[in-house]
Amino acid sequence: MEKWNLIIDVERCEGCNNCILSAKDEHTGNEFPGYSAPAPAENADLITISRKVRGTAPVLDTAYLIRLCNHCDDAPCKRVGGDAIRKRDDGIVLIDPVKAKGRRDIAESCPYGAIVWNEELELPQNWIFDAHLLDQEWSEPRVVQSCPTGVFEAVKTSDDDMQRRAADEELEVLLPETGARPRVYYKNLYRYDKCFVAGTVVRSENGVEDCVANASVVLMRGAEELSRTQTDEFGEFKIDRLSADGGAYEVRIAHPKCKPVSVEVQVSDSVYLGAIELEST
Repeated sequence: MEKWNLIIDVERCEGCNNCILSAKDEHTGNEFPGYSAPAPAENADLITISRKVRGTAPVLDTAYLIRLCNHCDDAPCKRVGGDAIRKRDDGIVLIDPVKAKGRRDIAESCPYGAIVWNEELELPQNWIFDAHLLDQEWSEPRVVQSCPTGVFEAVKTSDDDMQRRAADEELEVLLPETGARPRVYYKNLYRYDKCFVAGTVVRSENGVEDCVANASVVLMRGAEELSRTQTDEFGEFKIDRLSADGGAYEVRIAHPKCKPVSVEVQVSDSVYLGAIELEST
């Protein structure tokens, strides 16, 4: 049995809001019997985007995290909502607009905050994967078509094939600890939920400060080597995908023509260490 999945590439998202607008255009004021009731024009977006800025000037980056219904295989909303929630054979989760009326508890059950409450209709609502369009032989939901940077990929395949692809491409899901088994996967999620340590390596010679290219940079935690890289032609380095756990790390920097240097750093957020000066041997 082939089922729908959605892959979201965090690195490609520029926060243009086209996906939000396409969902609003499709659902605001429009009723699709058997699928969904009209969505409100305000205060209940079926798709949302969060912004995260990592680091400090001059080394920082911005990432955007798109949130929408994850169409979970063990959906918490289904556990709470019973027959008001329908899990289709193709993996799509639909909220019955009749049976779910007045059921605010369904909206509150979603650990992703992806079920919105339509105050006017007193109805919980979700992004329905544009099931009404797919059933009319559309090849993909509107969010895929609306995105100018190729953030989304809709994939209909078997669970085994999807799990293999997730492993091969290092795809992740949000809140795996809930056991909800979502069908929305994220690529390059580290851009949003991980930290980096960066710096610029320099040395002074004859009163002139210059960058140090090809210096070895090793990140240690205790006696364990976590990552290794080299400075680029501008003397800059960046080690990414670190947990924001407030842990203590050691950055060891070495170059054949300089004395080695060690820098201690605490990581609870992305850190730019500034200029790290090496002394020539």
